[in-house]
Amino acid sequence: MTEQSIPVADGQPAGRSAVDDAKRPSRTDVARYPARRRIATFDDYREAERAVERLTSRGFPVERAAIVGRDMRWVEQITGRLTLLSATWRGALAGALPGALIGWIFGLFSWVDPLIGALLVALYGLIFGALLGAVMGAVTYALQRGRRDFASVAVLQAQHFDLLVDDAARLLDRGV
Repeated sequence: MTEQSIPVADGQPAGRSAVDDAKRPSRTDVARYPARRRIATFDDYREAERAVERLTSRGFPVERAAIVGRDMRWVEQITGRLTLLSATWRGALAGALPGALIGWIFGLFSWVDPLIGALLVALYGLIFGALLGAVMGAVTYALQRGRRDFASVAVLQAQHFDLLVDDAARLLDRGV
């Protein structure tokens, strides 16, 4: 990983003021914070959000709090069987929108009639993108040779959410 230099003017990075720096820690400052303490554990993310909202309403500087998910698990929900026809159809749909968008952008540069040119090139892009996507979907399905003949949606889920703060003593003294 390489470090990038940030232009500095009058002791502050470009585009930031001293007030901004006082309010928000930078990415490098996060590592310099004192050890954080877990003050609560929740089984639901919404409950953890509500706890942070309670801290905010009582004046706690929430810039010093973090919600950390732990006990991660990978859940893959099967959405259906994948056949050559469905793989081709999914590929065509996936290619049509980017093709139309790229065609529309190129069509805007038409000198004669930008609106007609943009719509016409967008239509050509939609057709070309759908054809290219359909071919790619069919080729990908054929190369898998039945090893993965289902469609799915994958999600990373946390089992528990910890509320961590680096100013726990102040929080506990105030009885929050």
